[in-house]
Amino acid sequence: MRTSTPRAIRSIASIALFGAFAAPAMAVQVTENLDLGGAVRARWDYDPDRDIQNFGLDTAYLSAKYNSDTWIGDAQYRFYGRSYPYKYTKNYGDIQFAKFAWVGYKFNPDQQVQVGLNTVPFGLQPYFGSTFYETLGNVIGLEDVQQIGAKYVQQSGDWNVQAGYYLRPAWQGKGTSNGVTYSSVVSEADSYVADGSNNQERNTVALRVAKALDLGSWKSEVGVSGLTSSIENKDTNNDGRRNAVAVHYLGKNGPWGVQLQAARQQMSPRNPGSDELVTLGGYDGTYNVASRGNLYVADLSYDVAGKYVFDQISGVKLYANYSAFDKSADEFKTSQRMILGTSFSVSKLWVYTEWLYGKNDPYIGGSSYTQSLGAGGTDHWENQLYMNIGYYF
Repeated sequence: MRTSTPRAIRSIASIALFGAFAAPAMAVQVTENLDLGGAVRARWDYDPDRDIQNFGLDTAYLSAKYNSDTWIGDAQYRFYGRSYPYKYTKNYGDIQFAKFAWVGYKFNPDQQVQVGLNTVPFGLQPYFGSTFYETLGNVIGLEDVQQIGAKYVQQSGDWNVQAGYYLRPAWQGKGTSNGVTYSSVVSEADSYVADGSNNQERNTVALRVAKALDLGSWKSEVGVSGLTSSIENKDTNNDGRRNAVAVHYLGKNGPWGVQLQAARQQMSPRNPGSDELVTLGGYDGTYNVASRGNLYVADLSYDVAGKYVFDQISGVKLYANYSAFDKSADEFKTSQRMILGTSFSVSKLWVYTEWLYGKNDPYIGGSSYTQSLGAGGTDHWENQLYMNIGYYF
């Protein structure tokens, strides 16, 4: 790896200035039950092997949250554009979409139903680990997925049960691609995706059952999840299926945290060509994913107690996360992602700094964006640095 250049130094200086001049902000409490808020986030990407040294505005979003003894709700709408990796757009906001937007009813403190664009209950929640960048589970459509439907949640002692029925994925936002959603969902391929497909997911049924228990000194959760849906091919007008199952473990022992998960995803599309690939999309792009494969995730974290630097730095967490997507087709190469990182707050800012290390990963090291999760891309390890700095209000 090449040494730092003056442009890299300027990027680091810009990060410091962003923190120094962030103005105070307060969430707007409209009523006793309704809060309005949002966030502004900057990002820094550094990959000297590809001459990438970028610092700029990452995301702005607005949010609304309602909570009473009976009625609840949550909504978030996001804006992107102009800055890296969306330098091909002219204005900020040229890419925009909702993350979630739902209303709910609490039957009692332990039972509720949510209706609208809400999170599909599958696997480790709310994410498959400690990272900001998320795992390969996100880009194959299993992690942090929101669809339009209804979800029932019940806490009964140590047991947590979540069941959902979803008519369709999130509606399309604004952008330049057929994949303009927050979640990675089955999509129509853009013209630049070789061997792309045109499928649409419908009638997703998901069930997640988890139990809290003590394993020695570890406060733990073990759980199983299942998901099934129909995927209609718009070229053949025939329906295939998507099935996924997962088992997970979450443990906490003092400052130490462990998260483990194994999942199997099997899609049987009715494409006019090969059924070994299904096109997914999200964040203004579409790409191919192997229709069958196993996902493995392991996450280790450590919470550092105390405050530092005149009590301005706190909430420090160190973590390491590994995920792999092992595809069933013999000729398809395994995708792997490893992330070493830390998160902490600096006054009113929240910072994630992560070293990304990937192989056949569409987002790391310049591997093929459209084919890495399918047949494969750069079949050797690549790395880069990523930082996200957020001001939440």
